Amino acid sequence: MTVTHAEVQAQLTGPGQLFEIEEIGDTGVRTWKHAPGHFRALLEMSRFHGDKVFLIYEDEHITFEEHYRRAATLANRLVDEYGVAKGDRVAVAMRNYPEWVISFSAVLAAGGVAVPLNAWWTEPELAYGVGDSGAKVLIADGERAARLAATGVPLIVARGEAPEGARAFEDVLGEVAAEVTLPEVDLSPEDPATIFYTSGTTGQPKGALGSHRNLGQSPMTVAYGLMRAVAMAGRDPGEVAGVRRVTLLTVPLFHVTGCFSGLTTTMFTGGGLALMYKWDPEQALRFIERERITTMIGVPTNAWQLMSHPDFGKYDLSSLTTLGYGGAPAPPKLLERITQNLPNRAPSNGYGMTETTALAIGNGGADYHARPDSIGLPSAVVDVRVVDPMGTELPPGEVGELCVRGPNVILGYWNKPEATAQTFIDGWLHTGDLAKIDEDGFVYIVDRAKDMVIRGGENVYCAEVEAALFEHPAVDDAAVIGVPHDELGEEVGAVVRLVPGASVTPAELQEFLAGRIAKFKIPVHVWFRDGELPRNPGGKILKTHLRREILGS
Repeated sequence: MTVTHAEVQAQLTGPGQLFEIEEIGDTGVRTWKHAPGHFRALLEMSRFHGDKVFLIYEDEHITFEEHYRRAATLANRLVDEYGVAKGDRVAVAMRNYPEWVISFSAVLAAGGVAVPLNAWWTEPELAYGVGDSGAKVLIADGERAARLAATGVPLIVARGEAPEGARAFEDVLGEVAAEVTLPEVDLSPEDPATIFYTSGTTGQPKGALGSHRNLGQSPMTVAYGLMRAVAMAGRDPGEVAGVRRVTLLTVPLFHVTGCFSGLTTTMFTGGGLALMYKWDPEQALRFIERERITTMIGVPTNAWQLMSHPDFGKYDLSSLTTLGYGGAPAPPKLLERITQNLPNRAPSNGYGMTETTALAIGNGGADYHARPDSIGLPSAVVDVRVVDPMGTELPPGEVGELCVRGPNVILGYWNKPEATAQTFIDGWLHTGDLAKIDEDGFVYIVDRAKDMVIRGGENVYCAEVEAALFEHPAVDDAAVIGVPHDELGEEVGAVVRLVPGASVTPAELQEFLAGRIAKFKIPVHVWFRDGELPRNPGGKILKTHLRREILGS
């Protein structure tokens, strides 16, 4: 017997069900009724998982109880020794170490606002994030500590040498008692919880200010997507609800996918979260076999590289049942490869933004196989619509800007009221992505209105790279475009016009940029052009013309 999406949603969200829905006042926004109201509630809930392994890093295994006690201890140290109070910002800048998770949990448990900084940022970029957020304390690994020491903000250093004036993470943590309680602080769902930086297409990065409601709703949204796919397949969601998931996280925790689709979801469900020093497909294969990984979360590039590794067939991957990815366009060819190389698995594709606290729209199970070019259906608490430039909603099949509304949409941009007013209008987030919605409600991303390249899940904003290129004295004009790449989705390319009489090589330009922008933003392809770059009457470079001229597409 075939079930419909409406029937499945009614089954999963009915009164008394885990995914029961309620409305926030008369706002029209629906929420998961039984979601944690704030992070402290989620952290307290996670303690009930006790001696189950929560975090796996190389040969280290940390249980839920151990994590709780370390996080609670650090939270008290932040309050007592650093004066962290409700609303104070504390920045975290490090690789995917267990200390990242402990620090994030401690900051939120103390009532602070966690500010995860991009660990790939250069010293000026990190300094901007610290200064813009007004961070009261910094927690970093040894690699980042050297770049942050000059900020003058109190610094705690994990897994590395502490610069003069900084303290080692272990010394701050001190003795972790068997019985420890969280510091006293009152939190509500509307209170600010996180600031994740998302680069703007013009100017400096914007701090996306998320609430405790956003954070608490996120694991429910991910879980709902999984249960929806199971129910649509005609199976009882109860069969898989109790199955422990061990997730290999292949993307940084400082991205919302890693933090909310990976970390908070694992805390909520009592699963395990395996962290890597850095993404390496061979290490991932070993990890999957050794730790009996059931789920891999990342960007499409990770799944592609895993299956392309020459030793792919040498490892026992029988435990791996699910591959979830988002953050970048997933070509239909990827689904074909997964089906061939890992048959009877359940791949899923999702759409979300920093501004939607990760997942908002998902495509999994039979739906994904039937519509591999779609990002799927919105979650049951998320509304979507497509509008024209005047804000008028368009009928099914017509292309316009995708707008999203739901309890996952952030409060706005930190200290940027104008940018907030432009992006969040009458309760709707204007994503900047061009999309269409079919008659059945499935969403298709057609193009990006925002001028950016997505390289392996990392957003590279062209204006930032162009600005760095213009700093070179030989550059007269420049345009940055995305160059299609099978594994990364896109690579960064630059079309450059030199000052008359000047000369410079691609390698020299790349070396020049190395100290100005992060490595992943530096153009891999550089084309030199003698004539003027094509522009419209308003002076904007016609990048569509450039791509067609250079790439033939």
